[in-house]
Amino acid sequence: MTFPELAATTSQPHSEPLIALADNLPPQQSAPQSWTVSVADAKYHWYDLIAGFPDTPDIRDPVGRYLRRMQFELDAAAEQHHLFCVVSRPRVRFDVKGSVQWGFFSLKLTLPLLMGADEVRESLTIELKVPFAATIKKPSVSLTASFVTLNWGGLIEAFSIHDVLRQHAHQLKMPSKVLYVGQTHDREGRLGKGRLPALQKLHQQHGEHFDMLILVQKMAVDVVCSDGDPAAQPRHAGPAAAAALQRDRMDIVEAALIRYFEGAAPRHRNHEERSMRRARLHEAQMASNLVQLTIDVQLEQMEHYRYLCSEHVASARRHLLSCDVADGEVQVSALPLPGKKA
Repeated sequence: MTFPELAATTSQPHSEPLIALADNLPPQQSAPQSWTVSVADAKYHWYDLIAGFPDTPDIRDPVGRYLRRMQFELDAAAEQHHLFCVVSRPRVRFDVKGSVQWGFFSLKLTLPLLMGADEVRESLTIELKVPFAATIKKPSVSLTASFVTLNWGGLIEAFSIHDVLRQHAHQLKMPSKVLYVGQTHDREGRLGKGRLPALQKLHQQHGEHFDMLILVQKMAVDVVCSDGDPAAQPRHAGPAAAAALQRDRMDIVEAALIRYFEGAAPRHRNHEERSMRRARLHEAQMASNLVQLTIDVQLEQMEHYRYLCSEHVASARRHLLSCDVADGEVQVSALPLPGKKA
């Protein structure tokens, strides 16, 4: 799953989106709008693999090709306003000194793990499926601390430890904690190069005992308006107008998710950034004439990494939010989930 475009934020995230030029703004809407925002597509990237200005991956090696694809996916999305969450999880690695075990007459593979900063020994049993391009029925297995490589003869697959844990059922208690919410837009593509100052600081603070992942989310906006969705109108058909409209929408959604996951006084945001965001939020809300906003954060395709929490939010598979935007401020409250009692 790749996004056609994706971009990055700075330690003063989106200096470009926050300072909007009047001639790039879409026309102000007269009819009030209500939005329902949901996650259309999402993907995790393991930030630790690109942190610290790494060398260019060797594409002759399966792991090198994996890393290069990861960088391409992030770089290729550098023109769009998608959202991302920086997510921390307890440190986990493959135990390269441990033994790999096969089940009798099956493709059940048991992999040795090291959990947490204390490297407590654990194991994980997964069941493999023979890929179409395989020329042998049982692959040879190679482990590094971060990757397992499966050689099927005609095909070599490389999976990170987080790919394996995300895709296969397990009983390991590993919360996904949102530390930071940002927008991907950055013409320099610093997110994919590990050169985003805000993320570098977070990595310095958490990288010793935790793994850091980037959850990139492409958001869908369903607009209810008596004049129809502005995105479908001719004046927004051009690339510049469409980009300005998307920027307005994602600036508002980003501000709401910052308020929800990071709280009323985000510790990673300075006064200047907060002031710029208030001005930008007021501008975008007035341009859209937004009167009601609902955000539904639900990661249907994330298998065992779909639960999110933060310092301010309890772990949940789905976060359904009602948001009020006025005078450059956003207030967020959790809504009861359908089928559950309030």
